[in-house]
Amino acid sequence: MKTVAILGASADRAKYGNKAVRAFVQRGYAVYPVNPKGGQIEGLKVWRRIADLPERPEQVSVYLPPAVLAPLLPEIAAKGCDELWLNPGSESDEVLAEAGRLGLKVVQACSVVGIGLSPDDL
Repeated sequence: MKTVAILGASADRAKYGNKAVRAFVQRGYAVYPVNPKGGQIEGLKVWRRIADLPERPEQVSVYLPPAVLAPLLPEIAAKGCDELWLNPGSESDEVLAEAGRLGLKVVQACSVVGIGLSPDDL
């Protein structure tokens, strides 16, 4: 089973951080929503930090603004992932430079579209 961590996961079904959770579940992924508030999203346990995940995710999909994401990059790199997907609005020159310095493989695209779904349909 493929694994994905959704940084910026949201309980608000109108937000992309929620649509991504639903899309990846629909595609059969093991989904780890990450949000410092904790709780549950779409029936899944929410992890407060990526470092707390029970396994290394293959993919990390980000729905956070660059100013929030930048300080989290070292933690993401320490946990590891095959690909760091920066969804529209999460990228910046600073984020890209630091991700590169940390050796993260960055994909700048909508991860929901990347798995063959449209966020508009969720």
